[in-house]
Amino acid sequence: MSYDNACKYLAEQYPTEFVNWLLSVESANVEILKTELTLEPIRADSVSFLQTANQILHIEFQTLPYSDQPIPFRMLDYSVRLKRQYQCAVVQVVIFLQETTHEVAFTDDYRDDTTVHHYRVVRLWEQDPAVFLSHPALLPLATLTQTDSPQTLLTQVAERVATISNRQERQNISGCVQILAGLRFEKRDIRHLFREEIMRGSVIYQDILQQGLQQGLQQGLQQGRQEGQQEGRREGRQEGRREGRREGQVAVIVRQLTRQLGDINPILQEQIRRLSTLALEELGEALLDFSVTTDLIAWLDQQQRREGEIALIIRQLTRRFGEVDLSLIERVRELSVEQLEALGEALLDFTEVNDLVVWFEQRDE
Repeated sequence: MSYDNACKYLAEQYPTEFVNWLLSVESANVEILKTELTLEPIRADSVSFLQTANQILHIEFQTLPYSDQPIPFRMLDYSVRLKRQYQCAVVQVVIFLQETTHEVAFTDDYRDDTTVHHYRVVRLWEQDPAVFLSHPALLPLATLTQTDSPQTLLTQVAERVATISNRQERQNISGCVQILAGLRFEKRDIRHLFREEIMRGSVIYQDILQQGLQQGLQQGLQQGRQEGQQEGRREGRQEGRREGRREGQVAVIVRQLTRQLGDINPILQEQIRRLSTLALEELGEALLDFSVTTDLIAWLDQQQRREGEIALIIRQLTRRFGEVDLSLIERVRELSVEQLEALGEALLDFTEVNDLVVWFEQRDE
C-alpha cells in the first residue's frame, strides 16, 4: 500500500528527525539498519530500524489494528532478534495512523504466563499537531493529529509545505502529505490545496508506480506458468476467449480515461490491465467521476489496499480453519474496504468457519 511507502520513506529519509521526536534526544549520527532479521521476516505495514550510538529505534506504522501475526507478539519477537544480532538496547514504537477504538491500539505490552514485554504506542489522532507542524519531515503525519478543525489543520500543513525552499524536497513532502491525508480527508479537499503536478514530481509517487509495475509483472509471470501447467487445450481456448474479452474491456477503459484525463502513464495502464474483471467493471463506473489523474491513482491505490486485505483475511481463515468453501471466499472478494476492515476485526472472535457464515447473514439483514 502506498501508505507503507510514504511512512518508510519519511523515517529513512529523515532518520534524525524521527529519533529526535520519538526518543527526545539530539543525535546527529543515526544509521538506517537494512536488515530482515533472519530467514523469515515478519510482515508489518511499515517497519524501520534506526540505530544511534547506543540503542536501536524500531518504528512500526500501522493503518489497521490486525495482522497475520498479532502486534504484541511481533514486537516481542523483533526485540529478541534485534538484541541478539546487535547486542544493544532496543526502543520500540508502534504508530497507529488511522483512528480506531480497537483494543490493540491501546495495548502496549505482550503478556503470557512467563513473559512480559513492553513497547510504546503512539496514536496520532491524540497527538498535539504543533510538534509535527514545526518539522518538514513530520508534516505528512500532522494531517492525522488531534484537531477540532480538520480543514484548518490541512490548510496549515499546506502552508508549511509551501515554505520549503528546496523544490524536490517540497515535492516529496507534498506527495507524502497527500497520501497520508487520504486516511482522513476527502480527495477533493486534498486536491483543493495541493497541485497534482507536485504530487507527480515526488519520488514517493514514482516509487509507488514502479513497485506496482514490478509486482504486477512478477505475479503475471508466476500465474502464467501455473496456468500453463494446469490448463489443458480446452481450458486454454476458453481462457483465451475470456482474456480477449477482458483485453477489449481494458482497451475501452483506457480510451475513456485518455479522453477525460489526457495521456495515461504506461505504468498506470499496466496496473489497470492487472485488475480483475469485477474490478474493471467497478473502474468503468468510477471513472465517470474522475477529473484529474490523481483520482485514478487514488482509486487504484484503494483497489490495491482492498486486494491486500482480501489476501490477508483469506490467509487468516485458511490458517485457522483449514480449507474454506470457495463460495465463502468469493463472498469475501465482493466486500468493500470498509466491510473487509469490519470482517478483519470480527475474525479475531471467530472459533469456527460457521461464524463467517453467520457474519455474512447478519450483514445481509
